[in-house]
Amino acid sequence: MHAQWDDAHTDFGAPPTLPAPAGLAATDTEWRQRLEQAPNGHLLRDNAMFRMLTAGTPIRLLHLTRSLDAVRSSGHLLASTGCLVGAVYGSPLTQTADGLRPHNLGTHLLDSRTTLESRRGSAPLVIEVTPHRPAPLKGLDYLRLGGIHLRTHQALRHVLAAAEDAQVTRSVLDRVRAAAPFLDTLLANAVGRATPDQPFIDALAAAVPAMPYLGYLYFETVAEYLMLHSMSRATKEYADRGEMNNRLYKDLAFTAVDGMGILFDLGRFHPDHTRLLQLVDRIEPGLTARTADHVRRRVSHLFAATALAPDQDTAAFTFHRAGLDTLTSSAPHLLGQLLFREVRLLDRYPQLYHCIEQAKALEAWAYWNSEDIATPFNGTVPKGEIGINPAHPDARVTVWTADLCARGLLHPTEQIAAVPAPHLVPWLVAPLRDRTEESRWNTRRPVPA
Repeated sequence: MHAQWDDAHTDFGAPPTLPAPAGLAATDTEWRQRLEQAPNGHLLRDNAMFRMLTAGTPIRLLHLTRSLDAVRSSGHLLASTGCLVGAVYGSPLTQTADGLRPHNLGTHLLDSRTTLESRRGSAPLVIEVTPHRPAPLKGLDYLRLGGIHLRTHQALRHVLAAAEDAQVTRSVLDRVRAAAPFLDTLLANAVGRATPDQPFIDALAAAVPAMPYLGYLYFETVAEYLMLHSMSRATKEYADRGEMNNRLYKDLAFTAVDGMGILFDLGRFHPDHTRLLQLVDRIEPGLTARTADHVRRRVSHLFAATALAPDQDTAAFTFHRAGLDTLTSSAPHLLGQLLFREVRLLDRYPQLYHCIEQAKALEAWAYWNSEDIATPFNGTVPKGEIGINPAHPDARVTVWTADLCARGLLHPTEQIAAVPAPHLVPWLVAPLRDRTEESRWNTRRPVPA
């Protein structure tokens, strides 16, 4: 168990050592070096969040809550599966002489309270976490959680009714069969057999509705590209503070997908080649020329690295006619990601949510405690998303309400007798979910075996 969680974390304080299948055209080390050579690539190894985490001094975070009365009455801040498997979501605050300055991610969160339904009516809290020693720079990469999702599903699948279990398995296999030609194209590109950029992006966009996990890979790749290569004035100003420009990918997501402000669902991110270049051109025109080439190479590598077993030969594997046994042995990480998302579509999932997700959260908390991680962070890209481990035995946590002044600074006002609690918030996604693609999939024609 510990090894799987270790593999799901990127250690930004050490060279990449994550297991990978054989035959890839580039290693994770080579990709790290390539990304660090981008205009803002130095922020992958040296940024304000990393300096804060390794200082061993109190860490101040912004947290937004729409349940301030419940926090007051219960004395608890609950963790969310939407934040690093089970953490309390936050973004860094920097102490200045005039108040606490939010990270640009936090500024976006505060500004969007008037425009996004999911944040309307939320109140800012300042949370101070005092660790007892500097934290390791290990960030959770949710794209590498597939093996953990699979192991959890295998352990708990009997909480599903037989018909539910059969429905989930059948749907996952159909998704693989429907997307198999493009999945094999991804593997071919990952080993160096390049395909033209435009047909690749169009095929990627066409495959996402059948396999939403590809939408997550696609979005994270474009977001990474924008943050690392942007040369805008705002990006340079944020980089001078040691911050990546989060507004780039926020703009990308909310422009590309209708309703993203209600439910942030990257499984619906699937712009074709023309639309992708339009989106990037709208954000920063100078970045369009290399976008498609970067997406093709990066998505292909990430898919192979996060889908296949480390003992698998990428060049020798094919998804054509891959059954459940083959996927379990050769592509367990992809299978886990697919099962994880498929179970969430079940009508009964709101009743099963705590049973399934609390099991993973307990493991995450145990791993973070063993590594002395009080404030885990999003390690897909270290862009400023940071959480609070609600089960850390040693860190001291203090919570205040806060006022936002005209200069955009936060000022703590009232201390609240509340602490993070190792318990997940209730499942609230079901009423918000856009069921358009789900309905289309459920009425699909049978996919040939």
